[in-house]
Amino acid sequence: MPTLNWIGKDKVANHHLDVPFRVLEHLYTFGEPDSGNMIIHGDNLDALKSLMPRYEGRVKCIYIDPPYNTGNEGWVYNDNVNDPKIKKWLGKVVGSEGEDLSRHDKWLCMMYPRLRLLQKLLAEDGAIFISIDDNEQANLRLICDEIFGTNNFLANISWEKRYTRSNNAKLFYSLKDTIISYRKSPTLSIIKESRTAKADSHYTNQDNDPRGDWATSSYVNPATKEKRKNLVYTILAPDGREINHPTHAWKYSYEEHERHVNENLLWWGLNNDAQYPRLKLFVSEASGMVPVDIWDYKTTGTTDEGGQEIKNIFGSLVFDTPKPTKLIERMLKMLCSDPESIILDSFAGSGTTAHAVLNMNKTDGGNRRFILVEMEDYCERITAERVRHVINGYGEGKNAAEGTGGGFDYYELGQPLMFANGSLNEAVDTAKTREYVWYMETKLPMQAVDLTANPYLLGVISSQPSSTDTTDGQWPPLQGSTAYYFHYEKDSATTLDTAFLASIAIKAERYIIYADQCALSDNILDRYNITFKKIPRDIARM
Repeated sequence: MPTLNWIGKDKVANHHLDVPFRVLEHLYTFGEPDSGNMIIHGDNLDALKSLMPRYEGRVKCIYIDPPYNTGNEGWVYNDNVNDPKIKKWLGKVVGSEGEDLSRHDKWLCMMYPRLRLLQKLLAEDGAIFISIDDNEQANLRLICDEIFGTNNFLANISWEKRYTRSNNAKLFYSLKDTIISYRKSPTLSIIKESRTAKADSHYTNQDNDPRGDWATSSYVNPATKEKRKNLVYTILAPDGREINHPTHAWKYSYEEHERHVNENLLWWGLNNDAQYPRLKLFVSEASGMVPVDIWDYKTTGTTDEGGQEIKNIFGSLVFDTPKPTKLIERMLKMLCSDPESIILDSFAGSGTTAHAVLNMNKTDGGNRRFILVEMEDYCERITAERVRHVINGYGEGKNAAEGTGGGFDYYELGQPLMFANGSLNEAVDTAKTREYVWYMETKLPMQAVDLTANPYLLGVISSQPSSTDTTDGQWPPLQGSTAYYFHYEKDSATTLDTAFLASIAIKAERYIIYADQCALSDNILDRYNITFKKIPRDIARM
């Protein structure tokens, strides 16, 4: 497979592994509590890493609208990657050569580790959509092939973002953006769009069939008689004619054909004199539509429409070229029929993705959750403010929009959980540390456990499910089970000794126990199948 090389790639290819886990500091809740919706202010590389313990492999749909790298300094979001925060990051990671990188090299250095983390966050049946223009479209496709795999490429979608040309351009004027889409894995094997009124308009009911409107499809097989001999037979028309195709087979077996006749599924024309029959297909049985890779402005909106939405909310265009909500809604309707889907946008901008999610939930009563990440200082006054307006309602007169309801929690990036020397940051809340250790051991989100018997229990994983009732809060002795303990105190050293063993009430086949030191002999560790991990030396790092 062809791969793309650029200055600095060797220094960022695995940079996502070295990004420290930072805690998310909750600032406030707006609207409904416990909505599961999140808005995070901070660098999206750090934020994505911090989301891993709770959301790795759980995000159904990711949409990002990263910098297009046009060199235009006038945007609210600085899209030529000369933002001081990104320049500082390049200097740290790429080294002294960072200042000499071309604009394309800088963009690739910025995007690559973020895409690596986004790929990890996707669910196995999830997909990512990335808006881009021709400045970086070719480069983006190559690095996505490398990260997601060429077999997981879905489409290069052309979105008609404008429908009138500008005569100010000296060469070509672009009416479209590209949306590149990849799935996480072949688990996502079918994608369908909702049917449209235009598609359903082709269905009629010429014979007043009580089953409703119908359309027809050809009964003739593209294959010749020689290739499909088992599908060659004589068909009897309603007027008594015996019908044989001169060159081609029929599409269906004779047994299936007899069922079609018995169920009145063949159409021979109003006068029953058609040369060949056609098969009735009822609109009531029609499934969704296969998506196409050209999205016109009538169904997905334009940049002007996105700008008008911002004006209706804020009273003025406080954000340049925002995406219209209809564009994001089209993606969500294809992928997020599950009302519990999680949607992530790590280049959140004006918050269009949250707007689209809330609209969809209001329409069908779903409980889809959004996670927005925005690094710029306007995160609170534009991104979060837009979502507040959408929840409560906005606009006046004909432009008024009823509130969707819902809520969100607003976060800032907090301190790193571990320092560069590998030691734990004791300023971090112990619950956050426990969540991180559990995730690093199991790659699963933290779940509630009964800490009455032992406050250091993290949880139990079993390779075999049990029918034992656990409503009393006690874990059953499961075959193949592993129990995890994090014996940690901020202000004192802890010891794995016989007293601690006596406090363990859970019967498991294997134990992984963290502590500052171990006073048990190797014989005892082997007897009870205990793996001791020293704090903080043995805490795994991604």
